[in-house]
Amino acid sequence: MGYRRSLPPNRAIAAVVGACLVAAGPVAGSAAAAPKPLHGVVRLDQVGYATSEHKQAFLMAEAPAGTARFTVVDARGQAVLSGRVGRRTGAWNDRYRAVHRIDFSALRRAGSYRIVVSGTVAASSPRFRVATRHALFPKLVDDTVRFFQVQRDGAHVPRRLDRQPSHLTDRRATVYDTPVFEGEGGDVPAAPLDPVGGPVDVEGGWFDAGDFVKFTHATAYSTAELLLVRRSLDRHNRALAGETRHGLRWLDKMWDERRKTLYVQVGIGTGSEEFGFLGDHDVWRLPEADDALRVRPGDPEYFIKYRPVFRAAPPGRPISPNLAGRVAAAFALGAQVEARHDRKRARGLLRAAASVFAMARTARVGELVTAFPHAYYPEDSWQDDMEFGAVELALAARALHDRRAASWLRAATHWAREYLGSEHRDALNLYDTSALAHADLVRALRRGPPVPGPEVGARQLVTDLRRQLESGAGPARDEPFGSAVDVTEFDAATRTFGFAATARMYRRLTGDRSYDAFGTHQRNWALGANAWGTTFVIGEGSVFPHCPQHQVANLAGSLTGGRNVLVGAVVNGPNGAENFEDIGIPDGARACPVDGVNRFAAFDRPDARFLDDVRAWPSVEPAIDFTSTGMLAFALAAGR
Repeated sequence: MGYRRSLPPNRAIAAVVGACLVAAGPVAGSAAAAPKPLHGVVRLDQVGYATSEHKQAFLMAEAPAGTARFTVVDARGQAVLSGRVGRRTGAWNDRYRAVHRIDFSALRRAGSYRIVVSGTVAASSPRFRVATRHALFPKLVDDTVRFFQVQRDGAHVPRRLDRQPSHLTDRRATVYDTPVFEGEGGDVPAAPLDPVGGPVDVEGGWFDAGDFVKFTHATAYSTAELLLVRRSLDRHNRALAGETRHGLRWLDKMWDERRKTLYVQVGIGTGSEEFGFLGDHDVWRLPEADDALRVRPGDPEYFIKYRPVFRAAPPGRPISPNLAGRVAAAFALGAQVEARHDRKRARGLLRAAASVFAMARTARVGELVTAFPHAYYPEDSWQDDMEFGAVELALAARALHDRRAASWLRAATHWAREYLGSEHRDALNLYDTSALAHADLVRALRRGPPVPGPEVGARQLVTDLRRQLESGAGPARDEPFGSAVDVTEFDAATRTFGFAATARMYRRLTGDRSYDAFGTHQRNWALGANAWGTTFVIGEGSVFPHCPQHQVANLAGSLTGGRNVLVGAVVNGPNGAENFEDIGIPDGARACPVDGVNRFAAFDRPDARFLDDVRAWPSVEPAIDFTSTGMLAFALAAGR
């Protein structure tokens, strides 16, 4: 592409002045006025790039850029790198009919920069940083921890966004039979709730998303990812340690060892007009308002204050294996971390992990239990969770010199083989934990004593990690912005961070750098190198979501991107246009400023949208599983 790493001072000034003149149009009185340049925008990672990694940005233009050139300008206005805008990668929408790559990997000097495009297209990027990994990414890890602090429920709530203790009635909650819902995929209860037990103490934990329901399924996934970060990448982060302990304490409450019962949900999303009660999603409020209600049984808001608890299965009956596996993995990872500090606590966590793992239903499984209704989290795979639980049990047993380590490791190879032969194989996200399981199982097989009768080997597991990466890298080769995800589907941001994390895990296991650039580009996409030019992490970069569908952020925070925002929260990202057709502002919500409602409309496609508005749950509702996967990707990028 003909880069010049730096220009002599006089040429640098001339290059910048020339770019400005082209952008401004012809000089009055010139004999032959140059054609007016096309309008364009530059999209890049607004957080920044590590000094040694591959660096690319994108030019979106009204038409193909032809001979357009780019110049990288430092904080003093000096040009430090220039080159020709790269090939056209495709069209985006009717307005932006050409997307071009800009490769500036030759820029390795730390500093603050922007990219100026001149010639046939005039455009300029936001400022971005080039710095070491240690300078860029630990702040992102810290910010995602702050989101979890805002999500806390119960008595111990940090004062971020003026949070107050909430749902203290969860300390004496009533257990109800499994609810039934109207129609296939419906969320409206089809019968009154039937009490079957209690009281149970389920106080604490994290809110799942922008609402106040708590789910064991998502909490176990997020707790496990936070523990992976803490175990090997960020051991001395006190705030992170506090959140992992908070998550483990709640999971310990949700697992009743004496009754062999796993509780999976606190609260119900949608109420029933027919049966006279409201659900969590029917009321927009701050969480502490629930504690102030004065209600009696039969009142519409009774289940808002006295929240129902639901079980995975009746006491002593086998548990859905996806839940048994991932809850066991979270407990066992906690045991590994605590083994360095408190071996008594570690052994207690190992006992809990072993106990819940042994309760897994692995024959005639049927529909998996995730949430009520199942449509909230429609998971299909479970062998990955069993592999995850078994390998973390084995590693915890090794750390505590427990003789069961070999048998659990052999079980992990069994469930890995079952996963490899299953029809439901995906990449890292809430519904598929195999990448996390494979990475630890490869290390366990390589570093520990030989496993008697293993059913898979490290090579097969690494091959499957490569399969997962290729499932994203293939589509990314043909996507204008190099994105691995389908922007018409849910969970775009978290799946993107899943690919970024998996690429780093793959290289750590193999030393193979083949997917380094792919993984970096996925992180770049989620942090601004996308069509909408926004990061999908609140508070990060120069453009980020201001008005999420999150009750605390909406009622207690800034709606214009000010200082008081839900820092570190990963939102869904773009989504299929049809998902926005019937959205409306919730009763009691603060409306977003008018000038912010449609600021991304010019970059939508007929089939995909991104809307930054409290109405827009399909694009700007954050969630704990989104954010924990983002945290893992950032921690791996930091290389700590």
